[in-house]
Amino acid sequence: MRSEVLRNVRRVVIKLGTGVLTDARKRPDPIQFAQLVAQVAALRSAGTEVVVVTSGAVGAGMGVLGFDKRPGTLAELQACAAVGQSRLMALYESLFRPYDLNVAQVLLTHDDLADHTRHLNARNTLLTLLKRGVVPVINENDAVSVTELKFGDNDRLSALVASLLPADLLVILTTADGLIEDFGTPQARLLSVIEGIDGRVEGMAGGTTSSTAVGGMATKIQAAKIVLRSGIPLVIASGRNFEGLRRILAGEDEGTLFVPGAAGLPSRKRWIAFFDRPKGILTVDDGAKAALIDNKKSLLAPGVKLIEGDFQAGDVVAVRGSDGIDFARGLSSASAEQIRRGETHRQQVVHRDNLVIL
Repeated sequence: MRSEVLRNVRRVVIKLGTGVLTDARKRPDPIQFAQLVAQVAALRSAGTEVVVVTSGAVGAGMGVLGFDKRPGTLAELQACAAVGQSRLMALYESLFRPYDLNVAQVLLTHDDLADHTRHLNARNTLLTLLKRGVVPVINENDAVSVTELKFGDNDRLSALVASLLPADLLVILTTADGLIEDFGTPQARLLSVIEGIDGRVEGMAGGTTSSTAVGGMATKIQAAKIVLRSGIPLVIASGRNFEGLRRILAGEDEGTLFVPGAAGLPSRKRWIAFFDRPKGILTVDDGAKAALIDNKKSLLAPGVKLIEGDFQAGDVVAVRGSDGIDFARGLSSASAEQIRRGETHRQQVVHRDNLVIL
């Protein structure tokens, strides 16, 4: 299965986690950076386009500014990121230079990808860099990001970048060998292939106790949901294996491969599904939910039982079932006030062409 899923990978997004980039002093680990850059350079030499999503800026800044653990205030985090990001890029540039590869720094906020025009501009910039043989090095713009503009973690950012391009593969390199079943017990074993994410898979994922990292395996599973729905496979593997990327691209048994199911979403529907935060919530009855999922119908006003938020026509809204779980997103055809007043009683609230089942 691995050989089949990974045989036509021509463009890969590689996320490098804080744990594999920094040493015990919370500073960049030169050996790790050198071996990871060497692996990326080997992929580029073989003709594969590579985008790197890097962590490590806050961790690099922590060491310089004297923090022993991840700061708790936004200002301190931004100060660490501002100090660390320049050192991070200087290191990448110096390490890629012997391979005759240029790098480009791309700092993003969530708003850059949520706004549709800026979303397309970011995509065009990245594709142009790849066409010119440059390795884009992407990070969240932590020095200026505020809570409402943040992606939350670089696992999610890497999944959104992979969906934006789109990529043929997302690789998340971390301190773990992959997804471990029965972690911490004598029965623990690495899962080689995951087909579909259910409650059992999510239950295997924990957070992180690292002083520099954010998220842990739980955020990687959430990233997997994004790329799999976009039709993109994901591999979670150790960033300490000097042959890891070569083995992954060769279809060898390295890390955990998450296999996408149905065909991926077109670009516009990927944007609706993942890039813009919902401005409101439409809770629907079971009949409407079945019509949307099973019969591929539009959402009609009579099926809406609860409207939350103050959204306008054209805004992204979440569609929620009676069980309280969001199962779709779409562009509302009317404002929240119009729906509440009954002005859309027999009309489509979300047209099928503007709806994505998650």
